[in-house]
Formats: sequence, C-alpha cells, structure tokens
Amino acid sequence: MKINFLEKIIGSAFFTGYIPFASGTFGSLAALAIYLIPGFENPTIMIFMISLFIVVGIKIGDKFEAVYGKDPSQCTIDEVVGTWITLLFVPKKIVFIAIAFIIWRLLDIFKPFPANAVERFKGGRGIMLDDIIAGVYSFLIIQIIIYIVY
Repeated sequence: MKINFLEKIIGSAFFTGYIPFASGTFGSLAALAIYLIPGFENPTIMIFMISLFIVVGIKIGDKFEAVYGKDPSQCTIDEVVGTWITLLFVPKKIVFIAIAFIIWRLLDIFKPFPANAVERFKGGRGIMLDDIIAGVYSFLIIQIIIYIVY
C-alpha cells in the first residue's frame, strides 16, 4: 500500500508526524495553529472540520498503519482531531487555550479508559478513536474550568 503526497500532508499534519520526537505534540501544535486562524473557532466550522477529519483520518490511518505499523507516530491527524475537539467552544483567550492544550496533551498521553481500550482496534479506527475519546474528556474538563472561572 502506498501513501500519496496529499495523504502524507494530511495524515501527518503538515509532516509533523515525521519529526523524530514528540510528533503528537507537534501535530497538536499544528492543529492549534489552524485553530488560531481568525474565524476557525466558529463552532459550525470546527464541527464540520472535526467530522471531515475523523472520516478522512480513519481512511488515511488505515494506510499509515499498513505502511508504518500499529498506530504509527508518523500519523498525527488523530492529534489534530483531538485538539480541535478539546478547543470546541473554548473562548479564544490565551489562558483557556493554554490550559486546554495542556489538559489535552496529558489525556492523550495517559489515555484514560476507554481510550486505552479502543486504541487496540486495528487500522484507522484504533488510531482515531482513542484520541477522540481523550479529546472529549479534555473538552469536558476545560468546559467545567471555563464555567467555574468565567
């Protein structure tokens, strides 16, 4: 199975997956950079992009796993989706964005149940689902923090 150039750009979040260390963090930073584009924080845009990237990520994740092995570090589209899920409805204020990003990275790394269980699924489903779950957990935590503080 071959991964074409466009699939590499999307699947590796602008080649962040090919950085030899902390590729997940760099993929999340790429997602954050896109989020910071004025207007991207619009929930309609974000929900559309999250949905699109989940579908595309499963397909591209299948290819990345076939080429590079189980849940390869080269595939960071899952971090993009998890970052965007986390940032959905977050006010565009640096303090909330920073807190959300830190929570997201911690939950992506430690993978609380059931994220750690679905990670075992094969192919793009396994690649994407654990980060979707960690993103939902991060979303819930940051929303509670925002509700308490804001």
